Amino acid sequence: MTTTPRTPVQRPRRIRGLDAEQRREQRREALLEAALELFARQGFAGTTIEQLCQQAYVGTKAFYETFQSREDLYAGLLQRITDSTFARLADTVTDEDDETTGSRRLIEEFAHAFVDDIRIAKVSFGEGSAITPAAERQRRGNRRAAVAFIESHWARFGETITSRHHDIAIGLIGGLFDIVADWTLDATDAEDPAAGISVLIRRLQAFYAATRAGM
Repeated sequence: MTTTPRTPVQRPRRIRGLDAEQRREQRREALLEAALELFARQGFAGTTIEQLCQQAYVGTKAFYETFQSREDLYAGLLQRITDSTFARLADTVTDEDDETTGSRRLIEEFAHAFVDDIRIAKVSFGEGSAITPAAERQRRGNRRAAVAFIESHWARFGETITSRHHDIAIGLIGGLFDIVADWTLDATDAEDPAAGISVLIRRLQAFYAATRAGM
């Protein structure tokens, strides 16, 4: 009887216990962390792809296998920040909160999401941000998502959302972001960062309360 040799089963190559998909994800995270550090420290315009690769310990070829360009990396970083922020805000308000308490807690968590790590505020809307058409489209998309979140927050407490509410929400989100951007100008050199964050939270809550009262 003739035995037919079995064809060896090709298994995915693993390096240091990681398969190809896991290695790609690891490179992506390393590049996002490098972008957060370098864009915040020296600005988008002052950071090269070579510097990002060196910071992330990733080769240039691997960079282009992960992101199309430096701008694409920046967009990915903004999206990661946005996803993380919404995740933090999602469970901030409880069913036991009235609107005033819930809104104050929401604004406080919003502030901490951006300024506990000052690099996040800088790359989102400070001196570390990118000024390009694609970056602006990304920011506009993120702002629209934030507007929808605010509208859902108001609806939760019985507000019927109209086009007027939508326009006010757009102005509110823009104002909140600009207050954080203004705060970042002096935050790096502040003697007491914790006190500075408390002041920022009070500014944001006062602006939110004034906007809500004006409705």
